[in-house]
Amino acid sequence: MNNCWPLSKALLIAVLDDRISDHFVGTLIWERLGYQKRNDDSSVWDAGANTPEYWSVKFPSSPPIISERTASVHLTRSIPKKYKQSLKEILNFQGYRVGELFPRKTRRATAVNWLLSWSLANHMQLPEEGPLPKFLSDHEKFEKH
Repeated sequence: MNNCWPLSKALLIAVLDDRISDHFVGTLIWERLGYQKRNDDSSVWDAGANTPEYWSVKFPSSPPIISERTASVHLTRSIPKKYKQSLKEILNFQGYRVGELFPRKTRRATAVNWLLSWSLANHMQLPEEGPLPKFLSDHEKFEKH
């Protein structure tokens, strides 16, 4: 887990704003769940020795976090109750507007809340700024909807 992409408030806000690819959002979670990149295909990750049994049994390969409901539901269930309000408390996220409420956006909020929960549970600092991947263009964002 030492090789995980570093989290920052700027990165998590970019995820909420749909500026980061779905695959990259998944990668942020998979690496923290102990999944490992498959040698023959960098887009697929397999459960590793450090993957919690619940995840490795349910999802032997990296589950699509944003595009499919099942993994997102499991992320939601795995957030301890004391961290459920982390989006509001840490990022001051007030939620999406009614016109923005569609599955991809709510799953992104779930992913960010899980990442915040993971950081808090592991006593990780969350700096304001940090490395950012390439942002999606407006055209790429539009194609997702």
